[in-house]
Amino acid sequence: MGAAQSFRELCDRTKNTNVRLSLPAVCIVWQTAMIILFGVFIRYNEESDTHWVEYRKENNLSDIQNDFYFRYPSFQDVHVMIFVGFGFLMTFLQRYSFGAVGFNFLIAAFGLQWALLMQGWFHSLDYTDGKIKIGVENLINADFCVAGCLIAYGAVLGKVSPVQLLVLTLFGITLFAVEEYIILDLIHAKDAGGSMVIHTFGGYYGLSISWMLYRPNLDQSNRLQSSVYHSDVFAMIGTLFLWMFWPSFNSAITDHGDGQHRAAINTYLALASTVLTTVAVSSLFQKHGKLDMVHIQNSTLAGGVAVGTAAEFMLMPYGSLIVGFCCGIISTLGYIFLTPFMEKYLKIQDTCGIHNLHAMPGVIGGIVGAITAAAATESVYGAEGLRNTFDFEGEFADRSTSKQGGHQAAGLCVAICFGVGGGILVGFILRLPIWGDPADDNCFNDEPYWEPTTEECQNQQPSLSLHGQTTKMIALSQSM
Repeated sequence: MGAAQSFRELCDRTKNTNVRLSLPAVCIVWQTAMIILFGVFIRYNEESDTHWVEYRKENNLSDIQNDFYFRYPSFQDVHVMIFVGFGFLMTFLQRYSFGAVGFNFLIAAFGLQWALLMQGWFHSLDYTDGKIKIGVENLINADFCVAGCLIAYGAVLGKVSPVQLLVLTLFGITLFAVEEYIILDLIHAKDAGGSMVIHTFGGYYGLSISWMLYRPNLDQSNRLQSSVYHSDVFAMIGTLFLWMFWPSFNSAITDHGDGQHRAAINTYLALASTVLTTVAVSSLFQKHGKLDMVHIQNSTLAGGVAVGTAAEFMLMPYGSLIVGFCCGIISTLGYIFLTPFMEKYLKIQDTCGIHNLHAMPGVIGGIVGAITAAAATESVYGAEGLRNTFDFEGEFADRSTSKQGGHQAAGLCVAICFGVGGGILVGFILRLPIWGDPADDNCFNDEPYWEPTTEECQNQQPSLSLHGQTTKMIALSQSM
């Protein structure tokens, strides 16, 4: 107990947000490490190498059959979601817009490099020469990997330093690559849209870190933990980008043809259904039936999360609508009831409500995927369609759909365990008083890490001057 108390006192000592040495050092050293590791391991794959011409002739292919032309449109959409959608969604805090967009940019730029390496070692390593061969699909998967860390960032938004975020990303990408390999390769679960691998893992990873970094005096920053009109409008821009491009997110790495087509349709319908139930529940639980912008910004996306695992399955259009219908209700109720409960009783301060947008819908998505897989029949899918959809080939050729459903459930459990266990471990590291995190009374504020703009001062000066002139004119008229 004495050692624990000493550690707690060490972690809770006076905060110093000066990262003038630590932030540049981490950025330069880690980027240098990326350059070295890329030089040693990363090479172009056969479709992005100059030998593509020879490969194309040997396999009787045309340029249009290069994977770039199939995947790049989806890659563009996913890339916009990562850098614009996630970034602007988190600008709702009145004084933390620079941190929301800027640190989102930092996490993604570092994370995608580390993800190409980590995922490459597990999935794209050519054992003949020891090199990782990358193409456009690797870029999409790297963005997916980064998404897990950006989700985790939402739980600690405004409460950590940029150095802590880089550490969170380093460990988060590593854990993601391992759990992804276990779920997709060893267990052989299907998770096209990442309900389990991305959202469930990222959600519980962030929540566990937030629990470890609990701030009992965070109410000292309550004045800043709110939105203003223009910050909510900017956050809504992020919502709309995510909402529009989510069908691309869930279908980006599915099989060409019917799988990709079906995933886009299922996601499209689930998202549409979620909007209506979110609006209904938000209005029902607000005084005078008014809508809460927090619900509209976040819960309207929950259907896209929950349909991710089963996106390429024969979920049926009405099934997608049911998933979206349920998630709109559950996610909105989570913001109304669960978020305050978790902060008060579980000591989890979830700034963005990632439990309601990612963690819970991710678990629902995993359950929907397991049920849909277990219920799959040859009469619905066809013999060839069943093998193609679930990749029943090689060592998995004799797997039944009921057994596949069990493996889908096992994949969900792995994602939760990695998220919670990894989050607690990384949270313990981030509690050390060496990262330059803000004090309890200065959270949700750009000022500790960003140079202030002069715009606000310039706008205030004329108004003060005008006020002074008006006062003088009133006094003069009264004297006359």
